[in-house]
Amino acid sequence: MIEPPRPEIIDGVKTFIPLENNPDVLKLLCDNLEISSDLDFHDIISTSPEFLKECHFPPCHALIVLAKEPIYRAARSTVEPTIPEYKGSGSDEPVIWMEQTIGHACGLMALLHAVFNLENGRYVRPNTELDALRQRAILLEPTERAQLLYDSKFLEDAHMNAASRGASNVPSPRDNNRHHFLAFVQRDGKVWELNGGMNGPLLRGILGDGEDLLSERGLELTAEDFLQSAEQTGCDEMSIVAVTGAEALA
Repeated sequence: MIEPPRPEIIDGVKTFIPLENNPDVLKLLCDNLEISSDLDFHDIISTSPEFLKECHFPPCHALIVLAKEPIYRAARSTVEPTIPEYKGSGSDEPVIWMEQTIGHACGLMALLHAVFNLENGRYVRPNTELDALRQRAILLEPTERAQLLYDSKFLEDAHMNAASRGASNVPSPRDNNRHHFLAFVQRDGKVWELNGGMNGPLLRGILGDGEDLLSERGLELTAEDFLQSAEQTGCDEMSIVAVTGAEALA
């Protein structure tokens, strides 16, 4: 891995370069994290049934969404206060959620939320540094879990390397980043919204047999709020990436 640039400490907080919601960048980040190459990423440039039918995607049980602040606030300003503070830990929790305490790391957090939960973490390669980190994180209380991620040089290097090699000009950690990443993951039939900037995980609903996150019901439980907010605010700065894997199961 190419020697990455260093994060900066801004107002006492370690701050990264923002990540692009770009399949190539996400794939590079996965390579840096030693995540299975079976995991793949697809730009969803339209959620119309016609477009999705033509794409022939494998079953999709995770989405990564990036939305500019006006869209995000319109979609989530009334939802966020209703989410109770998460206090869970241990392997019996229905989903793995992690608080974000690193500045501009919401892209990394979205990917980790997807990979740690998708098919019970099967795309985290055994006996890797990320595998060890995931296993430790599961056992920790939320505050200690967040600190584990904050202190990880492995995550820092992987993120900074990928973020500095996107298609657009590389921003500075000091740039005002007005975009928000979040992940949606279907686990055991339930659809979860996982965002390290909220109080905890948000259960969005349950899908039926044969439904995935790109089905009509799946989109209703995930990206639809943000697509409607984009239309209402007149802001079109959002993107959706589908995360798929080999022989994916919900």
